[in-house]
Amino acid sequence: MSERGKKIFLAICIITPFLLYTVYYYSIMVKNAPYRFSDFVSISFKYGYGDSLINQYDSKTGDFQYVNKDDSLIKTKVKMRKDDLLYLHRKAAELGFWNFPDELKGDIKTNEGRKSPTYYIEFNYKDKSKRVLYEISHEKEPKLADAAKSLITEISKMISDVRDRNED
Repeated sequence: MSERGKKIFLAICIITPFLLYTVYYYSIMVKNAPYRFSDFVSISFKYGYGDSLINQYDSKTGDFQYVNKDDSLIKTKVKMRKDDLLYLHRKAAELGFWNFPDELKGDIKTNEGRKSPTYYIEFNYKDKSKRVLYEISHEKEPKLADAAKSLITEISKMISDVRDRNED
C-alpha cells in the first residue's frame, strides 16, 4: 500500500467513527432536550412594583393589560405568531433561562422599604413549566441579573412590536 493510501485509510478509520458518534450523540441530546419548542404551550409575563404585578401578558390567550402614563389600566389583545414565540424560546435558551433559580430577590437591607420593580416570567410546556421571579434590586449574581434583564427586555420588546404590528 502506498504512503498516500495509508494516510487515507487512517483518516477514514479515525474520522468516520468520530463523525458517526458525534451525529448520534447530538441527535439524542437534541431529542431529549428538557425544554423543546415542539412541546411549547405559552409564555406568561408579569411585572410591577413590589408584590403588585398588575401589568400582565399571557401568550395563550393574547390578553395584555398594563398601566399607562395616566395610571389607567389598559386591557388589549396582543396575539403573537409562532415565529415570535420561537424567537423568545431560543433567546431564553441562549441566556440560560432554564438554569435560573426560581427566585432572584433583592436584599431587604438594600431596598430599605422601597418597592423594587419585580418581574415574573413563566414558560409553559406540555409536561413542565419554568418560572422565575426577578427583582431589579437583586445584586448577588451580576451575570445572572444581566441575563434576566436581557430576557425581560426581549420579551417587552416583542410584546411592544407585536402590539404595534397589530395596530397597523
